[in-house]
Amino acid sequence: MTAGLREREGTAALEEYRRELTGYCYRMLGSPFDADDAVQETLVKAWQAYDSFEGRSSVRSWLYRIATNVCLDSMRSRGRRALPMDLSSPVPATTVPGEPLPEATWVGPITDEATGLAGDPAEQAVLHDSIRLAFVAALQHLPPRQRAVLLLREVLGWPAADVAELLDTTVASVNSALQRARATMGQLDTSSGVSAYDLGDGERELLGRYVKAFESYDIEGLVHLLHTDATMSMPPLTLWLQGVDDVAAWHLGHGSGCAGSRLIPIVVNGSPGFAQYRADPEGGYVAWSVQSLEIVDGRIQHIQHFLQGFGGRAFEALGLPLRLA
Repeated sequence: MTAGLREREGTAALEEYRRELTGYCYRMLGSPFDADDAVQETLVKAWQAYDSFEGRSSVRSWLYRIATNVCLDSMRSRGRRALPMDLSSPVPATTVPGEPLPEATWVGPITDEATGLAGDPAEQAVLHDSIRLAFVAALQHLPPRQRAVLLLREVLGWPAADVAELLDTTVASVNSALQRARATMGQLDTSSGVSAYDLGDGERELLGRYVKAFESYDIEGLVHLLHTDATMSMPPLTLWLQGVDDVAAWHLGHGSGCAGSRLIPIVVNGSPGFAQYRADPEGGYVAWSVQSLEIVDGRIQHIQHFLQGFGGRAFEALGLPLRLA
């Protein structure tokens, strides 16, 4: 086999795993941009070492070993990512928005397609749930190796012996780390409402009413769709609101510039959501926020606005256009 053919076959064999590695690295790192960087580094390292790969394990296992080490190295120099509710208490709607925190502070949104989860939801329920924002944010509370163990064992379904081999440790150590990770996750709220793949007629009608109320800026009608203790957050801003009164007051105060927006339905981390475009005085619409909605018991419990701008890059993360005609 010529060197050129070997290189082409090696590249094709490695690229086959890009999307599932992206999903793994995203869960580990909490950022689609960090995940892309980690996967690219993984594939470069693997390609450089492909000639020396002896095949004692599968290509997939070998890539996950490289990817895990890349993620662990990355996490040594970074703090954990979070959502606004992890960092502070709710504030009144009259609160001045303040300065945004850097993008590296926040768990960021991602599409299911980017993580290889666009298949049959019935067959991939565990994978879909593990990409939900609340679950990914909860993962960030785990020490790096516990995070890897939990994902490999309980999300990807690897045997303990294979995880021990990947991490160069013992089965007993893997089982201990898994037990500690489960205990930590059990203390955190990982509920995310109805999945975008499990919407019934009632939830679809609710989302339709939400679009109609938001685009007509009928704030009274909009808050009727929320639970009374509903919350709203807007990373990269740190503040978040709780209760329909404050949510309504925000939209009529600091958020009043959203009047006249258009909403485009999307799926964000397995949840129903919208790409919100604000009216541009010069014509058309400009990207403003990626909205992720949590629907619980027939009403909206939480709205996460990932703002475009202010250091946020939510539209780039989801591959969405920055303007509409």
